[in-house]
Amino acid sequence: MAIVSYIRVSTAKQGRSGLGLEAQHAALARFAEAEGLQIVAEHVEVQSGKGADALERRPQLAAALATARKRSCSVAVAKLDRLSRDVAFISSFMANRVPFIVAELGSDVDPFVLHLFAALAQKERALISQRTREALKAAKARGVRLGNPKLDEVRARAYASTKAEADRFAANVRPVIEQIRAAGATSLRAIARALNARGVPTARGGEWTAVQVTAILRRAV
Repeated sequence: MAIVSYIRVSTAKQGRSGLGLEAQHAALARFAEAEGLQIVAEHVEVQSGKGADALERRPQLAAALATARKRSCSVAVAKLDRLSRDVAFISSFMANRVPFIVAELGSDVDPFVLHLFAALAQKERALISQRTREALKAAKARGVRLGNPKLDEVRARAYASTKAEADRFAANVRPVIEQIRAAGATSLRAIARALNARGVPTARGGEWTAVQVTAILRRAV
């Protein structure tokens, strides 16, 4: 049975770092293996999931739907909130008549249960936002100066150092990827398998995935 995987993070920073993308990719890979499913396409997106009109702002999700329709299969996500925490959005997604699977909940979860989880996620997001506003308002009333220039400077230096290290790593790995491409590997997954076969570790010392190869190619460019 074929599935189309959809992976999303909300911010460009998360997309550049790979945080969240790798975890979702690994979760979907484990789920597919456990359920005897084959991931025939993977769509990765960096975009906020807020709002009932989010589908219009997420071209990769639209592409995942189109691929699933063409192959008559389901779209799979690691967690429901990777689609959205908005009940209206989940309902409109269901109305597209393309089935979807949430790995965290299992392959046979009832649509009514999905609506319940979406409603809980939406409520949780609203409560977090409300608590944050109230905390900031209370701090301001106490005369607390919001924002810390020194802390921001430290964070900026740390980010610059991390970025420079990631750029150096990408520059070192890019020639190896080009060699693998020249040998005939064309897909991202094939390149990842070749890197693992050669014993080339990732920046964190782990194994390569298609998402990590994509991140290296984008950074190198």
